[in-house]
Amino acid sequence: MAVQKRVVSIFLIQLVLLAVSGFNRVNGAGLRTGYYDESCPDAETIALKTIRKAISKDVTLAAALLRLHFHDCFVRGCEASVLLNATKEGGAEKDGFLNLSLRGFDVIDDVKSAIEKSCPGVVSCADILALAARDAVQLTGGLFWKVETGRRDGRISLSKEIDANLPFSNFNITQLKQNFASKGLTKKDLVVLSGCFTINTRLYNFTGRSDTDPALDPTFASELKKKCKPGGILPVFELDQGSSTISDAQFYKAVRQNRGLLISDAALLDDHATRAYVKRQSKSAAGATFGRDFGKSMEKMGRIGVLTGSEGEIRQRCAFVN
Repeated sequence: MAVQKRVVSIFLIQLVLLAVSGFNRVNGAGLRTGYYDESCPDAETIALKTIRKAISKDVTLAAALLRLHFHDCFVRGCEASVLLNATKEGGAEKDGFLNLSLRGFDVIDDVKSAIEKSCPGVVSCADILALAARDAVQLTGGLFWKVETGRRDGRISLSKEIDANLPFSNFNITQLKQNFASKGLTKKDLVVLSGCFTINTRLYNFTGRSDTDPALDPTFASELKKKCKPGGILPVFELDQGSSTISDAQFYKAVRQNRGLLISDAALLDDHATRAYVKRQSKSAAGATFGRDFGKSMEKMGRIGVLTGSEGEIRQRCAFVN
């Protein structure tokens, strides 16, 4: 029986190739599961309840919340700098061009407000982002992983840091591997966590001559052009052909069939190790080991550049430093 396709953010594409490029410290010292068991025992329950309510009204918020966590982690680390508003000193991360399409800030604010009523000044916005990403995937029928908590919030957010810390969608496999390795992440993390920006260039101007990438399946390219016009950025898209969740192994089947949306998707076939993983996962409807691998990689990504202990602060409002 055909599986109903889920509408999700074009900028997600399966998971976050982008998220891991912005910080080179992956250690997670000071994080642990159940960090708030004593100080705010209902924190995760409150977060889940609030996120469930939001997603019930708009399922595409699930992908948006996942993307927020990713975009937070690849600039300055997972410390909620992506949530901060601009100051008189200059634009914040959310004002950068590549972040203008981010959504879900209001959902994070709602979670923070609800938790503050129960446990004021205890739970960080950075942890709320991590919990929201996990809950968003789980609530839309996807995977579950344990989220380590104990992060603290940063005080700096600069739009000028976005471009320098972002792996672009046209990266080849060598650039991708170098990018991941510099963050302490492996080839396996690279192929498990895959993501994108916009596919416009690949559809309409691949070599600068108004052409389409010949590696893209022609029928699929024709379908995409009906949904994404020249010069435009598509806000929502049917992600994987036949995919039922935000994160599942259908992505790898699409890549093998030359139906991956991005150059960086296709690049996964250009290395022996990453190609072997794509092939192995694509042979099973749910992926041979994808669920376990995805959870481990998400946990690893969530440790990038974290602030713990006395570092940073616990913001009262996520958009403003205290």
